[in-house]
Amino acid sequence: MRWLHVITAIAWIGLSFYFIALDLGLNRNIPGPADGEEWQVHGGGFYHIQKYLVAPERMPDHLTWFKWESYAKWLSGAALLMIIYWVGGELYLIYAEKADPALWQGILISAPSLTVGWLIYDFLCKSGLGERPTLLMVLLFVLLVAMGWGYVQIFTGSAMMLHLGAFTATIITANVFFTIMPNQRIVVDDLKNGRTPDPNCGKIAKLRSTHNNYLTLPVVFLMLSNHYPLAFATEFNWIIAALVFLMGVTIRHYFNTRHARAGNPKTTRRSFAGSVMPGPDHNISR
Repeated sequence: MRWLHVITAIAWIGLSFYFIALDLGLNRNIPGPADGEEWQVHGGGFYHIQKYLVAPERMPDHLTWFKWESYAKWLSGAALLMIIYWVGGELYLIYAEKADPALWQGILISAPSLTVGWLIYDFLCKSGLGERPTLLMVLLFVLLVAMGWGYVQIFTGSAMMLHLGAFTATIITANVFFTIMPNQRIVVDDLKNGRTPDPNCGKIAKLRSTHNNYLTLPVVFLMLSNHYPLAFATEFNWIIAALVFLMGVTIRHYFNTRHARAGNPKTTRRSFAGSVMPGPDHNISR
């Protein structure tokens, strides 16, 4: 189960990194309806990729959807959490010196808490803050830090970090399942029925996908953190987790900026949280 989770995480993260780099590297100074294009070479072949900001004029004959990587990553991670921290909860989950709930009580805290972040984050995105993405990311960071502190009052340090990773991963996958994929299905249905797709559907999906990309590296660290006692076996573990989020977002922003095509006004003027970049949750026709 551990290897299944690692492999599916690599698949999803690889797609996330690739699509962000692809979008930022597009040449948008081209005529025609496409928002940009890119020529790439790999494995002895050349690839010519075009991106449409909302949708092409007609539905392509073949459309590849990228969603199962995210779903498989979350499902395998949830199963691994249940095996280690629920079945083995008396050893790994409860921190008896701070709080001493029964194992079933710890599980009742563990399971529902994973959905809290998504509900709050989704509410914020649908509020007016959806138009202020940088402030939205700051509030999300505050929420994550608060959850880390709350977890460590009840759980062990390793369980706190693992749950914080699962908490964040739930936001990421819920973004795909409840927002990104439904919005893309609306666009596809509009194309099939000859209607003009609503560009707001793409705008919303891109914002969520961009947030997913910036949360990727912290989730990787937290997923592997139980192998590093120097990170979790300290009273400052929740602060370390907060610093991991700051470092992960900063690193992603650095590489996203490096991938941006120099001198392209459509990419260089975007803020780190307000950019409209697609991730692996978006589809590509080929």
